[in-house]
Amino acid sequence: MRILVIEDNESVCEMIGMFFLKEGIEGEFVHNGLDGFNRYKEGGWDLLIVDWMLPGMDGVTLCRKIRQEKSKIPIIMLTAKDSESDQVLGLEMGADDYVTKPFSPLALMARIKAVARRYQRAGDTEDEPRHMISTKHFRINKDTREVLLDGTAITNLTPKEFDLLSYLASNPRQVFTREQLLERVWGYQFYGDERTVDVHIKRLRKKVGTAAQPFFHTVWGVGYKFDETVEANEN
Repeated sequence: MRILVIEDNESVCEMIGMFFLKEGIEGEFVHNGLDGFNRYKEGGWDLLIVDWMLPGMDGVTLCRKIRQEKSKIPIIMLTAKDSESDQVLGLEMGADDYVTKPFSPLALMARIKAVARRYQRAGDTEDEPRHMISTKHFRINKDTREVLLDGTAITNLTPKEFDLLSYLASNPRQVFTREQLLERVWGYQFYGDERTVDVHIKRLRKKVGTAAQPFFHTVWGVGYKFDETVEANEN
């Protein structure tokens, strides 16, 4: 695996580099956002790790520019910002996951492996027939990653919002804990921040739900479920 790390803190890079060596990962480290973007464009990377605060070009702008090119390369963002609004911004710009500083190298490695497994699974199914999820209001094409809501295309979902919508819509009215969603949608069980699930559910409610049809319902004390009936529990 080849990973490009765009991080201006050399001590953080040294720490990550030691764990890359242990895991047999080929890593390259760039300390400037603009240089990192140019290095990314040379290609050949399996995953990017991008710091939020960078000289030359900040991580959010870098992430947005990559997604504007329709690139599906997995991106993990490193950030010292832990507010929900900051997390939402990073995810909205196309990051697949984020790790809040200070972080455990083991936790970062777990995120890397989980994201890599998820993208590998997606690649393994590219030659299979199209798989559609059809519900009362949604038609979801998992191959083309297209979503129709009552016949109208929804085009503003981030990659992870699509994954979460697809998984929940495939299991209507089934209640999942945050831990289960982290494991089954994000691909890791123990290192995930449960707030990640809350942020994504909140964004999905705003993008595809209404007060009359929220679709994504909180089951207090347990977790979340996808339910298209108006009579479902209030959020």
